[in-house]
Amino acid sequence: MVKFDSVEDAIADLRSGKAIIVMDNEGRENESDLVFAGEKATPELMAFTIRHTAGFICVCVEEKRLKQLEIPLMFENNTDPNGTQYTVTVDAKYNVSTGISAHDRAMTVKSLADYSIIDPGAFTKPGHMVPLKPHSDGLKSRTGHTEAVYTICKLAGFNPVGVLSELINEDGTMMRKEDTFKFAKEYNLKFISIDDLVKYAREH
Repeated sequence: MVKFDSVEDAIADLRSGKAIIVMDNEGRENESDLVFAGEKATPELMAFTIRHTAGFICVCVEEKRLKQLEIPLMFENNTDPNGTQYTVTVDAKYNVSTGISAHDRAMTVKSLADYSIIDPGAFTKPGHMVPLKPHSDGLKSRTGHTEAVYTICKLAGFNPVGVLSELINEDGTMMRKEDTFKFAKEYNLKFISIDDLVKYAREH
């Protein structure tokens, strides 16, 4: 039987620099995302993410940070079925090569999460990381993975910047609950649901 871990335990792992797994409602996307805090991004975490996910690696970045760095939405008339707000892709300008390696993508994420970097020129556009803008009310208005990352990073005491990417099976199909549970056990990763995160956020 699949049993989700507690949100408290997931937050603790996030704070320690580990990745966690967040699953949305089975009636929505029914997908599990590998998640880690932007401030804790490393080449090793990024390489693990590249290896086990669909490879379309996104990073939640709050609206005021996107405006500060002059990162616009990819398309104003959003017709995405779930309303995911994609922005123009970016790379860090400094301390990277082509932008695609695990090292380079981790550097881009860490730069996005480093709020002391305020110069839009510190990033090149387009790039290899896909920022996503969360809803301004977070999980109160939209129970998506982007808002879950925004919320749990804040609960963990980080700037609300975090990586998310959908887990897939070896055959390329999306990882559902049972397979995700096995994967979480294999790699000792905390596995939580967005529904539980919504309840926890309301209480805290």
